[in-house]
Amino acid sequence: MSEAIVIQEPTVPNRLVLLFHGVGGTPENMLPLARRLAAALPGAAVISVPSPDRCDMGAGYQWFSVRGVTEENRRDRVMLAMKGYVATIRELQRIHRCTPDQTMLVGFSQGGIMALESGLLPDAPASHVVSIAGRFVQLPKAAPTSKVFHFLHGARDAVIDPSLSAAASRQLEHLGVPVSIDLIPNLGHGTNEEMIDTLLRRIKAV
Repeated sequence: MSEAIVIQEPTVPNRLVLLFHGVGGTPENMLPLARRLAAALPGAAVISVPSPDRCDMGAGYQWFSVRGVTEENRRDRVMLAMKGYVATIRELQRIHRCTPDQTMLVGFSQGGIMALESGLLPDAPASHVVSIAGRFVQLPKAAPTSKVFHFLHGARDAVIDPSLSAAASRQLEHLGVPVSIDLIPNLGHGTNEEMIDTLLRRIKAV
């Protein structure tokens, strides 16, 4: 397993910000965003977290396998990985003495799926979820236990359709959950400076 990368570690953090890479990615992929978040949140512990599993379709790591994934079997794969995912978050909360109410999850693509789905658990590990080019496996029918959601998505994403973020945002708004969505023009399945700037504005506004 790759090692978690600690970008910022105050003696007594007022917030814990955990970043989760996409399939085939590594913690290093999240460093540009993590460094910007650390600069914007000087009191926060900021950590880029690796998946424990090697990607079965090439280099890097995966939270769950996408080999043969379908709309029907995706949820089972996500939930199989969820126990270890949440256990990792709980351990980092213990180490940094932060509660779920002080915790923000920032996930890209598959990391965003894991973060979003964890927000639906009866005992969600974080109050604040940021999905970048991610999606819910299925739209929630009841209000999540996580309290605030941000969706950011490239308008030209050909890997995970940005309409899935838009639908999720509408559904959460319908359920009375604080939510924001930003579709970044001319961006595919990735991040850029405009997206990072937009996310920082959203976070500071909460």
